[in-house]
Amino acid sequence: MDHFLLLVPLVLIGLIAVFGFVGYGCGTLGRIGLRQADRETWLRSCAALLCAAAAATYIWGLLGVTGAVIDADDSGTDSAPIRSCRTPGWVEREATAGIVDYTVEYVPLRFVCETSDGGSYATDAAPGYVNPAALGFALAALGVGAAARWSRQHGPSDSA
Repeated sequence: MDHFLLLVPLVLIGLIAVFGFVGYGCGTLGRIGLRQADRETWLRSCAALLCAAAAATYIWGLLGVTGAVIDADDSGTDSAPIRSCRTPGWVEREATAGIVDYTVEYVPLRFVCETSDGGSYATDAAPGYVNPAALGFALAALGVGAAARWSRQHGPSDSA
């Protein structure tokens, strides 16, 4: 249950961040006007939208992991071994080393099942594309943000 209490606020904070970044990116261009916006404004708006894409991608993975945690914490009938850990090959794992617990790793985002022999394996609760896509969007946002800063410092001079 501890993971659930952390995952829900993370999802909510992430959604607020997504809407904030989209609001800043689109709002700035809408306020200034697409044709009147200079290079720095375009770059800053694009960086904000890339941040929104990174946050949205990560939230998508968090939703999958949250579902796995909810399913794992359900202690009803047919709850052992943990349902979220029943991935291809789980029967063999259960026979050799029982599935005893789970953990959530946030970077990289994944739901990890632990076995009694000290081993572990990640499930597909967070789709495989989530971590690389979120990292790619975040790095692109950093690059575009750095380009916006460089454009401000090295842009055309107004003293002509």
